[in-house]
Amino acid sequence: MNAGIRAALLLLIAPSPLLGQGFLEEFSYEGLRLSGVGVDAGVVFSNSLTTEVVGGVRIDFGTFSPKVRVVFGGLYFKGQFKEDRVREFEQRLEDLVGESVDIGTITLSNIELYLDLQYLLPRLGRFQSYLGLGFGAHIRNGNGEAIEGTFVEDALSTVAAGLSGSVGFDVAIVPRLSFTAEARGGLTSELRTLSARGGFMYRLH
Repeated sequence: MNAGIRAALLLLIAPSPLLGQGFLEEFSYEGLRLSGVGVDAGVVFSNSLTTEVVGGVRIDFGTFSPKVRVVFGGLYFKGQFKEDRVREFEQRLEDLVGESVDIGTITLSNIELYLDLQYLLPRLGRFQSYLGLGFGAHIRNGNGEAIEGTFVEDALSTVAAGLSGSVGFDVAIVPRLSFTAEARGGLTSELRTLSARGGFMYRLH
């Protein structure tokens, strides 16, 4: 093989492992550590429940690359099923039993435990914005006088997996305290939600 051709091939092949190595070096467990604890509150909207207050806690567990932050969190809210959804339940029961059914008010409480991976956008002074992708478990409990002890209550009291997407920011007020704000959309097989929350996070590092 011509020496010039061999040299050209080496130039094409040699950078590939170097580039791959440089990319992998961006990821490290060294940045993973308890870095902050926060609380927040806001409102949550959904396709099935009334608009309600939602509260949550967040634990910043540091970064495993310069641009990806790991956050563990929990959210809680409780709401009533909208009238049209209650009517759907009643209609299904009426089709089964062959007579009119009135199940009254049904409430659903939801605890979400999640893991978020937040892509950090370029920082502007004390202002840090991000885009997040989350995976979580939703622990639900349905209640209602007419459904107590029935299969309807059992069907509503479940544990479901969910996906979420978020956009938010935090602003350092003082060196260890930040104001946080986030809009978060959640998707499970039975419920779709959108929440807007604000709060504070105490930075350990």
